[in-house]
Amino acid sequence: MPVSKAIGQAAAELGIEAHVLRHWERIGVLAVRRSANGYRSYDDEALERARTVLRLRRVGLSLPEVAAAMAPTRSVAQAVVQAKITSLQQEIIRRKQAIVFLQHTLDCRHRYLDDCPDCVTFVREA
Repeated sequence: MPVSKAIGQAAAELGIEAHVLRHWERIGVLAVRRSANGYRSYDDEALERARTVLRLRRVGLSLPEVAAAMAPTRSVAQAVVQAKITSLQQEIIRRKQAIVFLQHTLDCRHRYLDDCPDCVTFVREA
């Protein structure tokens, strides 16, 4: 017989606060059964879905993106995930450019960044 957990137990197992689980349920990314007395009851399926939400949040998806990524329509889910991949790839490019610029400022022979043509070019392109 499957074992169900109360919200506090489920939250502790997931390493999050109970109010987070309530919020996820309220916005529709998590469906949880209720016991006869109205308490939330987290079975294995609900816990696995919560773990999926948590993983998606940890890789940077917003809650609306999580909801779309968990949509029953595969094409909708794939579009959201592809958009996040593209966004992350663009962020990686921006961060690498920032590192190049900052490294240049460490090595720059000019006293002020405004005096350096390379620094000025980077600022204009950013």
